[in-house]
Order: sequence, then structure tokens, then C-alpha cells
Amino acid sequence: MGGGMQMPGGWTMPMMWMVMPGESVWKTAWMFLFMWQAMMLAMMLPSTWPMLELYRRVTIFRELAHASLGTLAVAAGYFGVWLGFGVVAFGAGFGISTWAMHSEKISRLVPLAAGLALVSAGIYQLSPLKQACLKHCREPVLYLSHEWRPGLRGAFRLGLHHGTFCAACCWALMLIQMILGVMNLAVMIVIAAIIGTEKLWKRGPLLSHAVGVCTIVAGFAVIITSLR
Repeated sequence: MGGGMQMPGGWTMPMMWMVMPGESVWKTAWMFLFMWQAMMLAMMLPSTWPMLELYRRVTIFRELAHASLGTLAVAAGYFGVWLGFGVVAFGAGFGISTWAMHSEKISRLVPLAAGLALVSAGIYQLSPLKQACLKHCREPVLYLSHEWRPGLRGAFRLGLHHGTFCAACCWALMLIQMILGVMNLAVMIVIAAIIGTEKLWKRGPLLSHAVGVCTIVAGFAVIITSLR
């Protein structure tokens, strides 16, 4: 799904949003979601591993059955949330791209919309809600002490709960990645590094603010360029 098509307005539509000849929308969607989930595993597992390992250790310490299966259930719930995020991402990307292909006016507005989206993402990075969700992700011990539930069903629900907080924490960074190149390896590495550093570094909240400021500046630069 590399490459793309030049569009009116000076932007490139990624191949992943295009339905190739002889293929269906569903096949394009499944291909996107397969790659999206693989990307999420690579990006999110390093920063989520401490919570998963802590869950496994607590399960073993309490001498509860199925410690490994329970850990897998937590992971399944967690990455299930990100799969749902991917469905929304594909719907938005495919819808905008299809609309742009049928309207030159809409196509020329895409860079402006991208700039506004970057500004919005940057503002969220500075918001109290972002910091509250980030605090949740940075304190797995406190989280498990409040949200622990026994059994595989409880483990899956815990993963869903944690994944929801993580998505709320990181959606702005994912939006930035989608704008810069959702399947671009370099962009993926940078965003994954930011996510991991925000969660694991003691000055992670400061980094989230710095990223927010830079994103707002970049967004305004894109807006100004699109209006010329």
C-alpha cells in the first residue's frame, strides 16, 4: 500500500484508501485493519508490557489459576479497543478520500482540514483530559488495585477499560500519524517513541506538552500554506 495519487490541492492520497480494480471495499478494509493491528502491536506493546507483566505477577502471587491465559485476555481486550479505533480510522480516511475523488473543491480543502486537525490534536495534548488519561497509563499499580476483577472475563474487561483510557490518551498522536502517513515506517517509529516516552519517562507529561506546542505550530503552518 505504498505510494499514492496526487490530488488537487497539492496533497497525495495514500493507496490504502483506494479500492483497486477487481477488489471490493470490504477486502480493502480487511487489508487495512490487518496492517493496522500489526502496527498497533508493534507500537503499543512496549509501553503496555509493564501493566501486562504486573497483572501476570499479581495473578501468580495470589495463586490464581490461568495466569498466562488471563494476561492474554487482558491483552485481547486492550488491543480490541485499538482494533475498533482502526475501524473508525478506516471509515474516516476512506470516506474523506472518496469524497475528495468526486469533488475537486473538497480535495482542495483537505490540506486546510489537515492543518485544523493538527491544531486540534496539539490543543488536546495540552489539555487536562490528556494529562488525566496519561496519569492513568503511567500508574499501573494504582490502576490494578482499583480495577482488578477475577477470572478471564474480568481480565478481558480490565483490558477493555485500560485500552479505552489508552486510546483517550493517544488518539491525538494517532491522528497526527494518520495525517503524516498512517503506514509510514518513519512516522510510526517516531509516534511509538513519543507514546512510550510519555508513559514511561518520569517527565513524560512535559514531553506531551512539548509535542502539543510543536503540533499546533505545524498545524498553523499547514493552514497558512493551504490558504496561499
